[in-house]
Amino acid sequence: MATASHRSSATGGATIEIEQQPPRKLPDFHASVNLKYVKLGYHYLISNLLTLCLLPLIAVTAVHATQLNLDDINNLYNHLQYHLIAVTAVIFIAVIGFTTYRMTRPRPVYLVDYSCYRPPDHLKVPYQVFMDHSKVHGAFNESSLEFQRKILERSGLGEETYLPAALHAIPAVPSMATAREEAEQVMFGALDDLFKSTKVNPKDIGILVVNCSLFNPTPSLSSMIINKYKLRGNIRSFNLSGMGCSAGVIAVDLAKDMLQVHRNTYAVVVSTENITQNWYFGNKKSMLIPNCLFRVGCAAVLLSNKSGDHRRSKYKLLHVVRTHYGSDDNAFKCVYQEQDDAGNTGVSLSKS
Repeated sequence: MATASHRSSATGGATIEIEQQPPRKLPDFHASVNLKYVKLGYHYLISNLLTLCLLPLIAVTAVHATQLNLDDINNLYNHLQYHLIAVTAVIFIAVIGFTTYRMTRPRPVYLVDYSCYRPPDHLKVPYQVFMDHSKVHGAFNESSLEFQRKILERSGLGEETYLPAALHAIPAVPSMATAREEAEQVMFGALDDLFKSTKVNPKDIGILVVNCSLFNPTPSLSSMIINKYKLRGNIRSFNLSGMGCSAGVIAVDLAKDMLQVHRNTYAVVVSTENITQNWYFGNKKSMLIPNCLFRVGCAAVLLSNKSGDHRRSKYKLLHVVRTHYGSDDNAFKCVYQEQDDAGNTGVSLSKS
């Protein structure tokens, strides 16, 4: 509300305040809380459209059925005896329709359980340890060290984050071998806990989706899991790389689509990142941010389309929404792997 004030020039004059209402703006429908309920209502309407269409027919049939007496039932039975072909055809069509509906309807996807890997305590990296190791390495100038210190203090990560063993060594040893060790440690640790808590035999897994953006070895990470747990030969295996943090949602979406096609099976989604080989030893500030933010971690999720898992599952997957902004240059460049002027490879994070 805008207020305009005017004071008269006479002695003891009064102050006149004029309250002026600003022009009313249209409500922001995209930010409106009510729009959420409109979307939910539309979702339930489309999901139960067939049931809603059949309700009037069921109601009319029920009303007429309550008005029938014994004579009406006998007459109906005698009438149907002379129209056996028509009755058989109706039953056949009903069976075909019900079977088609059961085969084509979306199958429910349940999240049975999940596991997050927790590294051992000797891999913890408090702020001071991080700064001491950065100084000892000698690759960072004073400005870069101060920048990293500020990022650590403002990141909210806390004093109990973890770095891989290769980056605790002085000097660091970011090799292919140590990167494999990190990948095996986090993935196998998360999967061991998942199989133990769910009591699922690894041989029962029909779909495996693994996502890791920066580390893409040969054999793939998914092949490493198959080899470790001796998964069956007809497993549907997928390895997603170079897709950044969004790959977690993409992996779940892929597993959901596969569970719609393959009946009565389990899907495992493993989401991780590997930082051993992707630690940045340079002084470009936008490429120093990942050093301060990224840590060791892995999550494994067990999804199922088995009706028997309905009771023991933690969640039911309703829908996945994906919007790709790769055509926008700002979005395309917001997380960008490149080399700095000195030839050091790293990941640049922009303000976008």
